[in-house]
Amino acid sequence: MASFYLWLMCLYWIVLGHGILEAEASHRVYRNLASLQPASPSQTYRTSYHFQPPKNWMNDPNGPTVYKGLYHLFYQYNPLGPDWGNIVWAHSTSKDLINWNPLKAAIFPSQKGDVNGCWSGSTTMLRGENPAILYTGIDPKNQQVQNLAVPRNLSDPYLIEWVKSPYNPLMTPTPENKINSSSFRDPTTAWLGPDGRWRVIVGNKLNRRGKALLYRSKDFVRWTKAQHPLYSIQGTGMWECPDFYPVSSSPIGLDTSTIGEGVKHVLKVSLDDTKHDQYAIGTYAHSKDVFVPNAGAAEKFSGLRYDYGKFYASKTFYDSLKKRRILWGWINESLSREDYIAQGWSGVQAIPRLIWLDKSGKQLVQWPISEIETLRQKKVGYPRTQLKSGSTVEVQGIKAAQADVDVSFQVASQLEQVDAFDPSWTDPQLLCSQKGASVRGGTGPFGLKVLASKDLQEYTAVFFRIFKAQNKYVVLMCSDQSRSSLNEKPDKTTYGAFLDVDPLHEELSLRSLIDHSIVESFGGKGKACITSRVYPTKALGNEARLYVFNYGKANVAISSMNAWTMKNASINRKN
Repeated sequence: MASFYLWLMCLYWIVLGHGILEAEASHRVYRNLASLQPASPSQTYRTSYHFQPPKNWMNDPNGPTVYKGLYHLFYQYNPLGPDWGNIVWAHSTSKDLINWNPLKAAIFPSQKGDVNGCWSGSTTMLRGENPAILYTGIDPKNQQVQNLAVPRNLSDPYLIEWVKSPYNPLMTPTPENKINSSSFRDPTTAWLGPDGRWRVIVGNKLNRRGKALLYRSKDFVRWTKAQHPLYSIQGTGMWECPDFYPVSSSPIGLDTSTIGEGVKHVLKVSLDDTKHDQYAIGTYAHSKDVFVPNAGAAEKFSGLRYDYGKFYASKTFYDSLKKRRILWGWINESLSREDYIAQGWSGVQAIPRLIWLDKSGKQLVQWPISEIETLRQKKVGYPRTQLKSGSTVEVQGIKAAQADVDVSFQVASQLEQVDAFDPSWTDPQLLCSQKGASVRGGTGPFGLKVLASKDLQEYTAVFFRIFKAQNKYVVLMCSDQSRSSLNEKPDKTTYGAFLDVDPLHEELSLRSLIDHSIVESFGGKGKACITSRVYPTKALGNEARLYVFNYGKANVAISSMNAWTMKNASINRKN
């Protein structure tokens, strides 16, 4: 590491000299670009406790990390308007991952290696808990290249000033290394191997083959491309925002460099073709630097997803303060480009989620971080009760547009009327669109109608439906947006997932975080997650309602139900 710290000393000298002038020059270039920002951004669909800037475009969460007791979120941001472009790394800090204070942009175009944009990347904690950022820059030829930045002052817990390596770009596409220069981006958090060398993967595609390109380095500055990728699959297209990390069957998280007995690894990719975040669980063969998915894993990342709704370009980080792994994800708009430009902002971050390996070893489990519960107030609890066939019951006493609701159902004694499951039903989203909340079944649909109008002309239904296959019951979880708004312009796709829960022996739990235009739902204690983006015209503010419903032929039992109004979080108030 001696060479690395020598470079740091040189870099600090550069910043104290002409580096500052370079930064100022980059801002002058930005001011010459046209802004699309309207005079006053619309507040109609803004959230109250999800992370978002006061205005303009936001997309991928970049390099979330924790340093000297503060959480840091970097994110892709357009400082000039609500559409994608002019991308910089915006930066906010928090003590609790819920309330956030804005800082100035951490990284913006100022070098040849990023003159046309500073795209996604990740933060790595080097030896001594010193942070470093690897990120994708767009060079003068519009090629995607990888760059390095480090804090100017390691004693500053806010990490306000970042300086870039004079050796940038560190990883470049060339004809010799057979890298597509327009599909070479989003370096991961690096991990340290037993041989003392750092490893990082970068997303790539070549002739429709998605790849996690592997690079190695002894000093974090000079990187060598491995002869083989960590993993690749033909026909999957571009792998954006890859993520690679260890997990165990415990909510206790693992540092990214952890290997050993009982440790599995997750490879997540954001598929550019489908805009889905898919993952596989397997083994990291560190002696060969390859990822080996579990037997039976979907060959084309078509099976396991973090979230079966609006959730993309996600990134995890290891929270060393509380020994947990936390997942961030971007929730984009379901409006047309014209409409989100008119409202003056676009994009929200999902509530941070704890993520770990299910005891079955077959999938991951996610749950909102416990800190979100500090916003709960005005609890409304309901005793165990029967939800009769055809009933719709209002949950009163809370602000339904800004709520946290947690309900559990028992159906073990009501499974005689379940509908038969057709083995050809392999696509849960398609099945949910065919069997929505208004389609009567045997056992189900039952669940919640959120962001609903009093007359039920508008609602988003999040519900379960149970089928009987040859040797087991099949649980379908749906988020039906077809009646979410009287406005016909927004996308109202219905989402769905199969839930690995046995209703004969287990309760069916559903938790939904409702925040004006976002509904994040967690089924089966986090075994399936669906995020919906909706734009009601009547169910706004105090006019929104919350209902629990059962449109199945069989009665179902509510074993427990609690709901809370959620307070506003303090998010980026200074901007």
